[in-house]
Amino acid sequence: MRRITRTLVTAAMVTAVVAGTAGWASGTAQEPVTGPPAGTAEWRAAGLPDPERMDPAAVARFFAGLRPEERQRLVKAHPTVVGNLDGAPLDLRYQANSLTSPARYQGARILAHDTRGRGQTVLAYGDLATAERVAVLVPGSDVDAGRMDSLTRKATALRAATGGRTAVIAWAGYTTPVGVGLDAASGELAEAGAERLARFTEGLRAAGVRPEPSVFCHSYGSVVCGLAAQRLKAKDLVVFGSPGMRAENVAALRTTARVWAAKDPTDWIDRVPNVAVAGYGHGTDPTAPEFGARTVPVRDARGHDGYFAPGTSSLRAFAAIAEGDVR
Repeated sequence: MRRITRTLVTAAMVTAVVAGTAGWASGTAQEPVTGPPAGTAEWRAAGLPDPERMDPAAVARFFAGLRPEERQRLVKAHPTVVGNLDGAPLDLRYQANSLTSPARYQGARILAHDTRGRGQTVLAYGDLATAERVAVLVPGSDVDAGRMDSLTRKATALRAATGGRTAVIAWAGYTTPVGVGLDAASGELAEAGAERLARFTEGLRAAGVRPEPSVFCHSYGSVVCGLAAQRLKAKDLVVFGSPGMRAENVAALRTTARVWAAKDPTDWIDRVPNVAVAGYGHGTDPTAPEFGARTVPVRDARGHDGYFAPGTSSLRAFAAIAEGDVR
C-alpha cells in the first residue's frame, strides 16, 4: 500500500510538471535532427566513404590521407558535409561553413552549421588548435541557429573571465525544446543530443584538440550532458539551473570528469519537482547533497539565465574551473 501511495503521489507530481502548474508552461513539439550531415547522398554518390560508417577517428584518418588540393576540392564540392563532419580538420570545417552560413558572429568561427530542422550552429571563440584550455557550453530550451544570443553572451563572458586564455565553444548542436512543455519534461531530445555531443567531443580530439574540455550544461542541456556523461571526453562537467541529469547520483553518471552543480535560489527551476516516472521528469537535483556533485557558489546570480552575468561569483567560479585553478 505504501508503494502504491508513493507511486500515485509521484505520478501526480509529474502530471503537475507537464501540465504547467509546477514550472513547465507550454511548448511546441520538436523532432530531433539525427543522422549524417545534409548533402551526404551526394557525397556518397561521388564515391566518398560513408559518414555513417566512420567514427571521428576514421574521419580524421581519411582526411589525413588526402593531398591539400584534394581537401580543398571537397570543401568546395561538399561544404555541408565537410563543415559538419566530426573529426574533420578544424580549418576545413571553418572554410566550409563560411561558404554555407549566411550569419556572421563577432569574434567567432563557425565550427558547424546544419540547416536541417530549426538549424544548429557551433561557434568557436579562440584558437582550438593551440589552446591550453577548452570549454564547451551546452544550452537548454529555445536555442537554435537563429536564436544564439543567450548562448553567445555566455561564451564571450566565460572567455573574457579567463582573460582570453580559454577557447570557448558555443555548442548549439542539437534540437532543443521550444518552451518548457512536454519536450522539456521528457528525455527524447536529450537522448539525440547526447549522441551528438559525445561524438562532437570525440571529434575534437580526433581533429587534434588536445585539452579535455570543461563542459558547462545549462537547464535542459544538463539532461543532455547527463545522458552523454559516460562517453564525454571531458575533464569537468558543470551543470547549472538543472532540472536533473537522469541519474540518481554522480556515480550513476559513470564519468571520470569532476562533476559540479549550481542552482541560484531565485531560479524558477527550483520549483520543478525532481521526479522521474513514465519517461517524464529528470530525477535527482544535482545540487542536492546526496547527489554528490561539487558545489559552485551562486549567491549573487539572479534567475534562470543569470549564472554568467559579469561580476558574479558563479562566473568567477566557472572561469576558475575552466582554467583548472580549483581542485
